[in-house]
Amino acid sequence: MKKTRIFGRELKRIIPNSVSLYRNRSGVKKMVKSAIKNEFTDILVINENRKEPDGLLVIHLPNGPTAHFRLSNVKITTELRKSHKDITAHRPEVILNNFKTRLGLTVGRMLGALFHYDPEFQGARAVAYHNQRDYIFFRHYRYGFDADGKRARLKELGPRFTLRLKSLQKGTFDSKYGQYEWIIDGRRHKMETSRRKFFL
Repeated sequence: MKKTRIFGRELKRIIPNSVSLYRNRSGVKKMVKSAIKNEFTDILVINENRKEPDGLLVIHLPNGPTAHFRLSNVKITTELRKSHKDITAHRPEVILNNFKTRLGLTVGRMLGALFHYDPEFQGARAVAYHNQRDYIFFRHYRYGFDADGKRARLKELGPRFTLRLKSLQKGTFDSKYGQYEWIIDGRRHKMETSRRKFFL
C-alpha cells in the first residue's frame, strides 16, 4: 500500500488544484456524486495489486467519458533518485505526442485536461505523454537553457509510468450498465491480429 499512497501523493503534487483522498470503502459512483457536488472536474482512482499500483481510472466530470488504464513500470521520485523539492507549484506545459486516431485524440485530450491548458512558463516544467504502439509513456521534466539560449537541458523529476488503455466508457463510471466506446478484446495476442494495427 505504501508505494501506491506515495504515487497518489506525487500525482497530487504535479496536477494543479488537486487533492488526495483515501477511498476507504467508498464506491466509485458515490465518489462521483460527491465530486460533482463539490465542482471537481476529474477523478483519478489508483488500483493496486500485491502492493504495487497496477490500474488507473480517469473519470471526467460531470458527464464523462471514463477511461480505464493498466498501469505499469511505476517509478516514484525516490526510485529515480530525484527530490520532490525540485517540483514547483507552477502549472506545467503539457506535451501530447503521437495520438493520431479519433480514439487517441480523445484519450490524449482527457489526459492533457488534467493539467489545464494554461501553463505557467516561469516554472519551466513539462509533462509528456508519448504514445508508442498503444503504450502511453508518462514523463515529468524540468527544463533549462544554456547561457546562449540555444540548447535546452532536461532534468527528469518523476514520477514515471506507463499506461495501456483497457476501456473507454461513455459517461461517468458504471460497471453494470455503462456504454463502452472502446474496450480491449481479450488478451494481447488475441487483440493484435496484426502487429501493425494500433488503436491510439
